[in-house]
Amino acid sequence: MAKLERLDAEWTARVDHTDEETMSSIKVECVVKEPNEIGEGPVWEEKDATLLYVDITGQRINRWSSLTNQIESMSTETFVGCVVPRRSGGYMIGEGTHFAAVDWQKRSITTTAHVDTDKSKTRFNDGKVDPAGRFFAGTMGLEVRPAEVEKKQGSLYSLQADYSVIKHFDQVDLSNGLDWSLDHRYFYYIDSLKFMLEAFDYDIQTGAISNRRTVYRLEKDEGIPDGMCIDAEGKLWMACYNGGRVLRIDPQTGTRLQTVKLPVAKTTSCCFGGKDYTDLYVTSAYKGMDEEARAQQPQAGCIFRVSGLGVKGIPPNSFAG
Repeated sequence: MAKLERLDAEWTARVDHTDEETMSSIKVECVVKEPNEIGEGPVWEEKDATLLYVDITGQRINRWSSLTNQIESMSTETFVGCVVPRRSGGYMIGEGTHFAAVDWQKRSITTTAHVDTDKSKTRFNDGKVDPAGRFFAGTMGLEVRPAEVEKKQGSLYSLQADYSVIKHFDQVDLSNGLDWSLDHRYFYYIDSLKFMLEAFDYDIQTGAISNRRTVYRLEKDEGIPDGMCIDAEGKLWMACYNGGRVLRIDPQTGTRLQTVKLPVAKTTSCCFGGKDYTDLYVTSAYKGMDEEARAQQPQAGCIFRVSGLGVKGIPPNSFAG
């Protein structure tokens, strides 16, 4: 028991610096101890020092206060893939197969646009707002089992400020992590079951993407690429589902710079937050684990804070509508 308590308080991970000869110790703490079936889509809210995130199959939007350690939640009608801040107040979500506006004070949800109208078994997964205020989010086939889906059923969409929707491409297996380069010239994207990170040229004026190419292919033991975020140095941090780790990737060279290991296997996504965006928050899942696996990983589904990385993140973008 003492061992578990020690684990619960702090997990010190060794970080692999392939671009340096030094090894350093960082600190990984379990900070949100209420487990999520599939915790996903973390977003730091600087004003209130809160972490916004979803539990996809638990059908909940959550806000965890780093000041009070309290969690506020509201339920959704169906699976909720992602939540993002909105400039005019409240949030936007990708829920089921529609974009919707969330009034947090009234705990109300209003559908703004539908997608995948020709399909019956898809849902939104990860999403994020681009630097111009467009809400990008992708869909996937409904899961038979965790990370096992009917392939080629998903698409990538963006919701414009006027609530019109653009479909960028289809034939997606499991639409996942996404972000933009610091100079806004490149769009980075993950279709999980391709086991790679991809890049596109990006037109910030129109939101158009082109020239698709591979940036990084995952190694066998690294798991399934999931959610990701970018740091202030332009490097990407990618959570690896069933890999129990977050990778730091240089998208210019396609090399892995660091590996941060966590005490849970199903790491799902990450974002920077905290004071000056120096902490990395990592979500996780427990759905699909049996009793024995959960006993071995009692923190599965919890959220972790990684400190001491020596890099900062950047503030999230808010939807312009």
